[in-house]
Amino acid sequence: MSQPDAPRGIDPRGPRFAAAITAALLLVDVVLGLADAALAAWILLAALSAIFLWSAIAGVSRSPWGWVFRTLVRPRLAPPAELEDPRPPTFAQGVGFIVTVVGVVLGVAGLPLAVPIAAAFAFIAAFLNAAFAFCLGCQIYLLLVRARVIRPA
Repeated sequence: MSQPDAPRGIDPRGPRFAAAITAALLLVDVVLGLADAALAAWILLAALSAIFLWSAIAGVSRSPWGWVFRTLVRPRLAPPAELEDPRPPTFAQGVGFIVTVVGVVLGVAGLPLAVPIAAAFAFIAAFLNAAFAFCLGCQIYLLLVRARVIRPA
């Protein structure tokens, strides 16, 4: 029997689905930022940054992409073989927020190349998760837990 304060598991395909959508949008953002559409790139990165923040605060299953997965995609799939701890993917969303908000802030500060550069870094992480199920933010979370820098909630 599980402990009452243990987090419920999530379908591991949900964060990968979200990473695929995020990677596609971040790639568009990189192209916009390099194609002299700085304002459009900044707006898109600001929107993605807000989604990262939402996911980091509310949890990956309560994010907009989590809702799309839960409502439209998961009912069409077989049940997952196993569930995963939601804490590492939720932490990873916080990392994504930090990376993208730095680009947003530096873009406002007059460094327009910061937007596509931040989007490119976030794209790499999202692509690795979507294509290979390798979550960089999750790995950072696990390293910090092992180093006892953070304690799992």
